[in-house]
Amino acid sequence: MTQSKRETERKYEPPSGGVAGLPDLTGAGPVASVAAAGPEELDAVYHDTVDLRLAGSSATLRRRTGGPDAGWHLKLPLGGDTREEVWAPLSDDVPQALRELVLSRTRGAELRPVVRIRSTRAVRRLCDAEGGVLAELSLDEVRAQSLAPGGGRAEWGELEVELADGADAGVLDAVEKRLRKKGVVRADSPSKLARALRETGSAVARGRPSGVVAGSPGAFVLAYVREQVGDLVALDPAVRRDLPDAVHRMRVACRRLRGCLRSYRSVLDRRVTDPLRAELKWLAGELGAARDQEVLSERIDAALAELPDELVLGPAAARLRIWDVSRGEDGRSRTRQALDSPRWLRLLDALDALVRQPPLRAGAGRKPARTMGRAVLKEYGRLAGRMDHALALPAGREREAGLHEARKAAKKLRYAAEVARPALGKPVARLGKRAKGVQRLLGEHQDAVVAQGTLRELAVAAHGAGEPAFTWGLLHGLERAVAGRRREALPEVWRAASDPALRAPLAH
Repeated sequence: MTQSKRETERKYEPPSGGVAGLPDLTGAGPVASVAAAGPEELDAVYHDTVDLRLAGSSATLRRRTGGPDAGWHLKLPLGGDTREEVWAPLSDDVPQALRELVLSRTRGAELRPVVRIRSTRAVRRLCDAEGGVLAELSLDEVRAQSLAPGGGRAEWGELEVELADGADAGVLDAVEKRLRKKGVVRADSPSKLARALRETGSAVARGRPSGVVAGSPGAFVLAYVREQVGDLVALDPAVRRDLPDAVHRMRVACRRLRGCLRSYRSVLDRRVTDPLRAELKWLAGELGAARDQEVLSERIDAALAELPDELVLGPAAARLRIWDVSRGEDGRSRTRQALDSPRWLRLLDALDALVRQPPLRAGAGRKPARTMGRAVLKEYGRLAGRMDHALALPAGREREAGLHEARKAAKKLRYAAEVARPALGKPVARLGKRAKGVQRLLGEHQDAVVAQGTLRELAVAAHGAGEPAFTWGLLHGLERAVAGRRREALPEVWRAASDPALRAPLAH
């Protein structure tokens, strides 16, 4: 059993004088009163791999006793001051559920105790006028001990201010303003573990990619690759827990990586990147079953809900739920199997190796305007060819397939422009924005086409069960009309995206 919550907190160097040196926080924003609690004695043993893979990705895993939430705590970064904390009950060994959530980071390496941190904590609860808790201020006396052979010890003080569930984040700003006036400044370590590793001599030095020149195409491409690989790693636990939009975001990261590795073959050797692209395609396909089902189900459910009651004949809502449950579980099962497979971990290792030792080609060291501008224009040429082909086809399935291929080409152009934007600025950003418009319109067309096929299946199933098929036929007609309107709008959107003035600044 696990539970999770979002934790938003800020860490500061302690004031001189300890608790007595704290400023009066009454009146800091909505804070109306301050109530003392504690003290608490906390004893935490942090677990990581021998090369500190969790700490290297800003994640922490600890077994803590003492305090109101004794147990296993896995903390995952969400950006800014916020992390997600997943809690599991106390046990002697790391719970299996938490092992799975860190698998994308550990790659199956053994988890072992690395640091023990004991804290004596004085607590102050910051309350509003009704007595509701807005935030909790903790002043800790910290004692850290490395559990590695020959490891050292360290002691320090630390002040934390943690936002209460549901409280406005502005409370933290108001409290920080009051603390700054008293000379209290932010801590230079993001977590107790990071400081403990540094001060006990346990930190592992990490190398940088070799052979990459700052400001070169190689540097821009690798920065983009590194960002997408980081997203894949970070999204793994969210996908495993079936959090909203997690599968979609991971699938997009796969596509962005594939597009980047394809578009910038003049920067990275395709003999290395083509096998990676194939594996990313596999992963996106395994994720796609769940995501496509989710999007389609939501679309049909929303359309059904908008129909007047008199046009919904038979048990339409029940049939849709049965269809969704049966198909949805199959998709989720495929996703879980993919993330539990050695193939997924091998892909992550290969992507890490690509970033550490990039297979650079001559284009990696040339001027960005030349290498990256050419790559973007090449993707535009592919899109233009597919658009011309699709628009010349007669109405029917062949044209629908052609427009779908054009949509994929628009997506590749958009991602190539994203990679180049830090180097080439507004000109490539404008082209990317127009490509996104084409992609969105063609995506809406494709969604309507796919929905028509599913609605026909539902109508056939309903008819076979002796139910009215009228409602499904009505929704089919509405989707067909949507697809028609998108096709009518396409020539104008494409004219705007194919304006030669957009490409002229990139032609060098």
